[in-house]
Amino acid sequence: MTPRFGPLVESDATTFRLWAPDAGAVELLIEGAQSHPMQAGEAGWYTLRVPGTGPGTAYRFRVAGQDVPDPASRGQRDDADGWSLIQPGLPPPSGRRTRPWHEAVIAEIHVGTATPEGTFRALTDRLDHYAGAGFTAIELMPVADFPGRWNWGYDGVLLYAADRSYGTREDLRALIDAAHARGIEVLLDVVYNHFGPSGNYLPLYAKSFFREDIATPWGAAIDLENPLVRAFFIENAQYWLAALDFDGLRFDAVHALATNGVETFLRELAAGCRAVKPDAWLVLENHDNASGWMTRDDALYTAQWNDDWHHVFHVLATGERGGYYAPYAADPIEGAARALSEGFVFQGDPYPDARGHPRGAPSSGLPPDAFVSFIQNHDHIGNRPLGDRLAASVPPERLTLLRFALMLSPEIPLLFMGEEALLATPFPFFCDFDGDLAEAVRNGRRSEFPDFFRQHADAAASFPDPLDEATFRSAKIASADFATTHAQAELAAFRHLTQARRRLIWPLTGSSYLGAESARDGDTLRITWRFAAGALTMAINPIGSPVLVDAPHEPPAEYVGDAAVDANGRLALGPFAGAVWVTPP
Repeated sequence: MTPRFGPLVESDATTFRLWAPDAGAVELLIEGAQSHPMQAGEAGWYTLRVPGTGPGTAYRFRVAGQDVPDPASRGQRDDADGWSLIQPGLPPPSGRRTRPWHEAVIAEIHVGTATPEGTFRALTDRLDHYAGAGFTAIELMPVADFPGRWNWGYDGVLLYAADRSYGTREDLRALIDAAHARGIEVLLDVVYNHFGPSGNYLPLYAKSFFREDIATPWGAAIDLENPLVRAFFIENAQYWLAALDFDGLRFDAVHALATNGVETFLRELAAGCRAVKPDAWLVLENHDNASGWMTRDDALYTAQWNDDWHHVFHVLATGERGGYYAPYAADPIEGAARALSEGFVFQGDPYPDARGHPRGAPSSGLPPDAFVSFIQNHDHIGNRPLGDRLAASVPPERLTLLRFALMLSPEIPLLFMGEEALLATPFPFFCDFDGDLAEAVRNGRRSEFPDFFRQHADAAASFPDPLDEATFRSAKIASADFATTHAQAELAAFRHLTQARRRLIWPLTGSSYLGAESARDGDTLRITWRFAAGALTMAINPIGSPVLVDAPHEPPAEYVGDAAVDANGRLALGPFAGAVWVTPP
């Protein structure tokens, strides 16, 4: 099916298209040539075929006296509000099969800070590091074109164009091809719940793209009742999978989709993705804990990010109980047991916030690989006032236990770039806006952390200014950061865990899942997951005192900290220790 958005490029001409139902007229501007009035068609479409245009042609549209980029631009010459460029063709996708999902070990990566250069090419040069560490996938934070020189990526406004600061479309495809050559899958984080606060011109000529009567934190809600609006995003997802050959997509904050039509959209979105890549990895971020999207019967979505797993283990490791950790603080041991054995902590239970509404749906029947779990990700580092990682403040033995639990339980593990070496490099929030918007972002960021400013005498000086280039540069990771004695030791430990996961976990998770059970002895946990190929048992002691727990009467297959089976067949676990066993069916 021919896509409806963006230019159609032929060998000797290009057909330019813009959906502008609220425009009385639209002109096509081609750099170095006179403007051309576009032809009005049905349902608000404007088109014009221009011979002699092709790759490298710079163009934009004039609507109501305003020059605007193509909202489906495949690449910009300058910033997001500048000239759009017709892109050269890409080679067809390789047609390779995506590796089985249960083998995923994911590194979440921000292209702009993963290397000093902050480009697709520089990240390509670092792929051997990720392959050598044992990762089987990388997940790029959003790359859609955003205003300014640096951004986390969630302020994108041209969703089909990779930001020029990272390199060309060809550079991105070369990164993906190089990753595939190393056995690494590549996912992309995409944002369909809002556009950034600057550079989105759709309201100027396509007001029906939004619902002005429904407000969101980012402005008017995107109208998913409109089939053409749904098609804009579905074609975008297909573009990344088919043209760029991404292996999967992570859909940001689908709980924030605010209009009717969300369920229709999510079903059409999954179907559209699978029409172009049947084995694509499709991952949701959904704070509503809506487990129904991951049932294996209809094969809609592959998995969901599991913030519940992160929150309970964060409370156990740090003792922090404020903010969004508060609902998990009453009994984090019980919460950890549920997160490990059933996925979500809240499965329709009343959520202890100001509303007290039920949150989530039952998830115990889902296989463990329906959940992506993590100790840290971009949000939970950047949502801290200083953007500091746990490695900067949490005792190493606690982080070691958390990493053991993450890597040797059967959920899909995700680590934030550098976490494999326990780097302490911060990841504060940063962006590059001007004028009143810059000041509003600066003040809004400060208002998020009143306790920090009350408790720290030097808060004003130490708080990272999100608009300062130094804040952006503080997040960059250099190759030398991985070369220290500490980083090398942690990398070796992580590599051991990835190898143990391949040896112990993959043979189980590649077979049918039969269920899980948990047992608690005081503040210690024992979880057993059963598969057709055998059973996996994990015992962990997340407290600072030695304990004895019932466990299989044989030495563990892997352990961390002090762990040994005593003469009575009980497992002696030292502080912050853990062990796993695999038993035949």
